[in-house]
Amino acid sequence: MAEIVYQSPLGPIRLREAYGHITHLDWGPALQSELDHNPPPCNNDTPLLNRAVHQLNAYFFGSRCALNLPVAPSGTKFQKAVWNQILAIPYGEVRTYGEMAVWLRSSPRAVGVTCGRNPIPIIIPCHRVVAASGLGGYSGSGGIDTKQWLLKLEGWPSTASPSLFDLPASAGNHAAVLK
Repeated sequence: MAEIVYQSPLGPIRLREAYGHITHLDWGPALQSELDHNPPPCNNDTPLLNRAVHQLNAYFFGSRCALNLPVAPSGTKFQKAVWNQILAIPYGEVRTYGEMAVWLRSSPRAVGVTCGRNPIPIIIPCHRVVAASGLGGYSGSGGIDTKQWLLKLEGWPSTASPSLFDLPASAGNHAAVLK
């Protein structure tokens, strides 16, 4: 499995690829701790991972609305159905857990649990799934602050996009670097 780690506005992000598909995206304190003890492997990137870094940086800096990357998350048939529905939510729009549940003939709680198990957040934009009466949860690093920042980046609910100076507090002081 090939992987790349780069500095995003949210801090270090690690992307993993297997057989020509992105399989994992993770960031946050656990990854930072791991990197402090075990630096990422050198020369383990691929054209797909480099493309993913460029697309994510363009997304973070507001010049790209859609991430067009092949993904292959590991999960159950139901989880994959939820993640496919999430991939269909357009940039800047949201769906509720309840709306997703109706489409999937399931329960809002099952949709929420599956969002929380998404191994490729941001690329499979689970931050676009919200509660009927608020934001709901977010399992990515920084929790609700990060979810809110990602939604504002996409112009939801207002039309004003945040700047990198409006990062969630959990992001720390990181600069994005293209690889």
